[in-house]
Amino acid sequence: MNVEQALALLKEAGYKYTDKRAVILEFFAEQDRYRTAKELLTYMSPNFEGISFDTIYRNLHLFDQLGILESTELGGEKHYQMCCTHHHHHHFICKKCGVTKEIKGCPMDSVSNELNNFMIDDHKFEVYGLCPTCQ
Repeated sequence: MNVEQALALLKEAGYKYTDKRAVILEFFAEQDRYRTAKELLTYMSPNFEGISFDTIYRNLHLFDQLGILESTELGGEKHYQMCCTHHHHHHFICKKCGVTKEIKGCPMDSVSNELNNFMIDDHKFEVYGLCPTCQ
């Protein structure tokens, strides 16, 4: 997803375009990894004096709920990255730097046979470790 697509989703859901929201979306669009609210606050602080964690968290939560960002938990802290709208996929996530690598295929293909009497609403599959750079 790019910034324009994200802003269109925001508008379709009835939310306003703001400079802060545009900068948040640009921050995540430029990243190829998961990032924290603290990293976003550090990035935004020079241009938005007095910006608070509350503002950051409210927008991150909104973007997560709208499917603009996806989130995961690493080391007890939520991390976010721009959603990929192209296709269903899963990730390897580096626990040190947050870089992600798409995993081809889906483990649900084999697991769903074991759950044939269950109704599956959704799933998430992530593999954690260290990328080649961080090893």
